[in-house]
Amino acid sequence: MPRVLLIEDDRAVRVAVGLALRRQGHEVSAAESGEDGMTRLRSFRPDVVVLDLMLPGMTGLDVCREIRAVDQTMPIIMATARGDEVDIVIGLELGADDYVVKPVQARVLQARIRAVLRRATGGASADPSSDGIPKIETHGELSIDRAGMSVARQGVPVALAASELRLLLTLSASPSQVFSRQQLLEMVWEHSYHADARLVDACVKRLRSKMGEPAGRPRYVQTVRGLGYRFVSR
Repeated sequence: MPRVLLIEDDRAVRVAVGLALRRQGHEVSAAESGEDGMTRLRSFRPDVVVLDLMLPGMTGLDVCREIRAVDQTMPIIMATARGDEVDIVIGLELGADDYVVKPVQARVLQARIRAVLRRATGGASADPSSDGIPKIETHGELSIDRAGMSVARQGVPVALAASELRLLLTLSASPSQVFSRQQLLEMVWEHSYHADARLVDACVKRLRSKMGEPAGRPRYVQTVRGLGYRFVSR
């Protein structure tokens, strides 16, 4: 079953969330600090990390940064107190895939875990827009291999997290079509309700950076002010 690393300093929350996840069939390793979490990450080898942002000492943001320094693909779900707007944005820009607001509801967290694991496992389900699309596409300097779930620019592989890859696949399947943030939330993150557009904006920012897009002048993933984003084939 999916292995979950839970990093949470509040013992009551750690026990309650860990118990709920185990009841849902997950194997759980629970850490009470960022330092403990990084140690368990190396030995436990989880499929997904559920990370509290407000940790003493080594903060959740520090943990997120360290994980992304060594692993671009590990799914990370942040748990944050309501109102921590700045930390949410920073965490998403550091590479977190999604977040839940405390108090954490077990069914919401389980839905988030299922979604990030579907994106991370690859296969046809990771690219919902692949039907009828060539499996390998060339857009100027950019090469997208839909079958191999990989991207290269000028022949150099671009290491993308699952949400970044799925976002690019979704946009590039319909060049020039404008997608609203809510459409992308539903197609990429599988959020069927009105969710936080910051997930999309932060993911676009990371994707542009990794693809070497010029600051303020993106070539491929462009902003359509007031509407959303589109992919422009070059």
